[in-house]
Amino acid sequence: MDSRNILVTVYITNYNYGKYIKRAIESVLNQTLKNIQLIIIDDGSTDNSKEIIEEYANESVVSIIYQRNKGLNITNNVALKAAKGKYIVRLDADDFFEPTALEEMSSVLEKNPDIGLVFPDYYLVDPDENVLSEVKRHDFDNEVTILDQPAHGACTMIRVDSLNTVGGYDESYTCQDGYELWVKFVSKFKVTNINKSLFSYRRHNNNLTNNEDRILSTRSKIKDAFVHKEELHLPNVVGIIPVRANYNLSLEKFGESTFLGHKIQTLVDANKIKKVLVVSSDDDVEQYVALNFANTVEFVKRPKRLERMNVGLFDTLKFLINEDYVNETDAVLFASLNYPNVLSESLNDAINTLAIFKADSLLSVRSEENKFFRHTGEGMRTILQQDKFTKLEREALYKYTGGIMLTNIKTALEKGKIVHGNVGHIVIGEKAALNADSKFERMMCQILLEKEKIETVN
Repeated sequence: MDSRNILVTVYITNYNYGKYIKRAIESVLNQTLKNIQLIIIDDGSTDNSKEIIEEYANESVVSIIYQRNKGLNITNNVALKAAKGKYIVRLDADDFFEPTALEEMSSVLEKNPDIGLVFPDYYLVDPDENVLSEVKRHDFDNEVTILDQPAHGACTMIRVDSLNTVGGYDESYTCQDGYELWVKFVSKFKVTNINKSLFSYRRHNNNLTNNEDRILSTRSKIKDAFVHKEELHLPNVVGIIPVRANYNLSLEKFGESTFLGHKIQTLVDANKIKKVLVVSSDDDVEQYVALNFANTVEFVKRPKRLERMNVGLFDTLKFLINEDYVNETDAVLFASLNYPNVLSESLNDAINTLAIFKADSLLSVRSEENKFFRHTGEGMRTILQQDKFTKLEREALYKYTGGIMLTNIKTALEKGKIVHGNVGHIVIGEKAALNADSKFERMMCQILLEKEKIETVN
């Protein structure tokens, strides 16, 4: 194999996917693009993977590496060092390419030297390769103005020189390699996509993406590390806890404190928040803050008219600006009492995310996978065509939950609303999304708090 003629290096990462790896290998060897290198990296499999891999040992384009449990990001860097192609792309052993995938992606990079990374749409398939749906991404050339939705970690083609420029993959992370690369890559290079499905992603119980808590925690750490490494300027943020008068939840007991006390401490512990304000017309709330947090936070007496149900938080923001409570401040973070299980880490993550992706405002959300219906008078009808085969990114549903609302003050005043412009987001976990509105939900919040204390002690 003459390395001078290799355009694309594909590497297949495998750990105990003997059931699927033959399909993955064949999908590479049957590509319409022929000037390729295929590296098969087995990470200490104990099933029949090695037997299947060895069937391809004499293929001229194939190189085989056996190693033991090094993990994904170390494996990614092993492949990068061994790559002889101009471009590199990972294929997981349980997934497979469409025949023209490499040709179509490399063509985009060949024609556009300013682009460092390209990725396609894809099919979701079950373990038996039955197509479940087609995942369609936004058009990055014409629709995308905020880059907070990363490419799929695998089956994304990257310019090798660009990948080396950003230092390859960070080996301190054991998952979310695609997100780690995306965060640092988009800050230096242009990226684009192909609105055509060019690979199949197999859904089964062993997928790493099933572990949500681990993914969200890792993403938060990735962004925090990026901010520190790049010495990224963070906005000067004031945290605001708005409390309506006579809102019984605020002073109700929660753990060893109250719902309000717990929320105050969460904001105080978020080291990226410079100052914390409790904003309310309630005399009892004012007294509680004075007795318990006098040296920690500032209480602001706001007019009762700003606490009416039909008055939004933008009016509270204008009041705080006029009264000089948020002077020399770039942004404000509103935190709702109703979500006591939100961690300080999530508040810090929101601020990091706003800065990294240059968002104007930001919300905490969770994606909604269930179908939603409305009654048309003729019975129930799905909204946003959720019952159709194609899953469009633009039609995905996200629910505002977790009570985090972060906004740039200058642009909020220009637009006349809190949520405006390029709206960023952080996804929060199930526990943090639990709303303490009802008695049952408050009980669940209490149970989770006690459970976390026990786990911390142990």
